[in-house]
Amino acid sequence: MSSSPVDAPAAPASSLAPRLVAEGLGTFLLVAAAMGTALFASSHFTDPGAQGSVYLAVALAVGLSVLVGVYAFGPISGGHFNPAVTLGAAAAGRIAWRDAGPYIVAQCVGGVVASTVLTLIGTFGPEGWLPRAQDSGFASNGWGALSPGGFGVWAAIIAEVVFTALFLFVILGVTHPTRGTPFAGVAIGLTLTLGVLATLPIDNASLNPARSLATAIYGGVAPLAQLWVFLIFPILGALIAGFTYRALFDQPNPAAQA
Repeated sequence: MSSSPVDAPAAPASSLAPRLVAEGLGTFLLVAAAMGTALFASSHFTDPGAQGSVYLAVALAVGLSVLVGVYAFGPISGGHFNPAVTLGAAAAGRIAWRDAGPYIVAQCVGGVVASTVLTLIGTFGPEGWLPRAQDSGFASNGWGALSPGGFGVWAAIIAEVVFTALFLFVILGVTHPTRGTPFAGVAIGLTLTLGVLATLPIDNASLNPARSLATAIYGGVAPLAQLWVFLIFPILGALIAGFTYRALFDQPNPAAQA
């Protein structure tokens, strides 16, 4: 996400095609690692009613996958792996709006391929494992009966807007062209870990429409019916953060221009 914060986005160092491949691979890594941990390392998403003792493991898997993905693919594409991050970065002037659509397509494809691989693995698991995982929502996001803590739709909406916005504020701060840090990947990964820890009991922690889409398509009718919340409201939070960050922190300094 390297561009001038107040002018038009600079031309990317890489052409669009390798950036899209990097975004697809990074999103594949995120969904495969995080949702694989949720599905294979715990009975929470395979046995209805099981207690969610796996929260910390899932949160760490999400944060670590993004951390390593940022360092591996960030120099190529910016390391978004998330449609909300892409749109928030565009709102902040870090990437061109014309690139946002292709980025989002690549991210969604990477996520769906990852969940398809997890489903394929599950077909060769213990007898009945895959139907149980799908009956339990396949680690999909949701509220009401699909919420681990029984939270309602407004709890999910507020959580997705607020925690995605906070995530974007951190990303935009640590990747700033002049104020950024070489440890940006660490800060981003840890912030996402915290956001997932906070929102897992509420709605299984989205903060990423590509992740939500990837699991919902294998989770059945109920997760698909509730998917709209996890497509719209993380993006809303990211856009709020992107426009706000640009307005508050990326305006030219009048004193410096005097």
